[in-house]
Amino acid sequence: MRIGFWGAGLMGSGLLRNLLAQGREVLVFSRDLAKARQLAALGEHGLAVERREDLACADVLISCVARPQYLKEALLGAKGLYAGMRQGSLHIECSTIDPQTALALAKACQERGIDYVQATLGKTPAMAEKAQEPIFVGGPDSSVERAWPLLEAIGLPVRVGSLEASCAAKLLSNLIGMTNLCVLAEGFQLGCRLGLDPQVLLSVLMDTGARSFQMETRGGMLADNTYEAVKFRLALAVKDVRLGCEMAEAAGAATPFFDTALRAFLEAEQKGLGDLDCAAVGQRPKP
Repeated sequence: MRIGFWGAGLMGSGLLRNLLAQGREVLVFSRDLAKARQLAALGEHGLAVERREDLACADVLISCVARPQYLKEALLGAKGLYAGMRQGSLHIECSTIDPQTALALAKACQERGIDYVQATLGKTPAMAEKAQEPIFVGGPDSSVERAWPLLEAIGLPVRVGSLEASCAAKLLSNLIGMTNLCVLAEGFQLGCRLGLDPQVLLSVLMDTGARSFQMETRGGMLADNTYEAVKFRLALAVKDVRLGCEMAEAAGAATPFFDTALRAFLEAEQKGLGDLDCAAVGQRPKP
């Protein structure tokens, strides 16, 4: 089986390394050709390709990219990648995208006889490196059955139902997590304003009901007020929270806390913090 892999970012590179370590035949495409070559060289049967179109010959395409518009621009239309893929091939889509984009891609695949599975990733690049990444899997049963062995090879797949459910599970996870981060950041800002030492505040909060995954992951950043060690870029947090709020609006749901979090991240991005870790939403003025 020949696998075409598109996307060698923080999340995608972990999945890719696992495939290459298993000796699988993988064609690797990234906008950064040097990075694609570096990663492909990790496997005996890895090969970097210069054009995304070179992935069309693969039996299975796996994509893990930053934004839904990249997928639509590259895959759809007469010159899109789908047009060059053979009938009976399979697309496993791992990006964090909105349900509408997933449905549009699935429809285009169906028209060309390509199976489509949405397999959105649930946690962090570190988990992807260990093949312990939760994967929220949605799509038709027959397509999911085809994809399942590969998904088990790169992570911990969980069948969540439809394509829309796969997207919704990840967007909800990020909505809740990023909103929690905003609350945590605001708490640190207030604590420091009231004269608490941020390191003392962190140790106190870590032993109370305020403790959370975001505190464990980013509490140190907030205490130190440094955000250069990027785990998840603030600009991507803006994208995910915006997609989640748009999903909620389309469903007719009122989400005032999520909407507030979106405004906080947008304001941080407008301050030029987009390339820092998302915890920079809580950046305090330097003394």
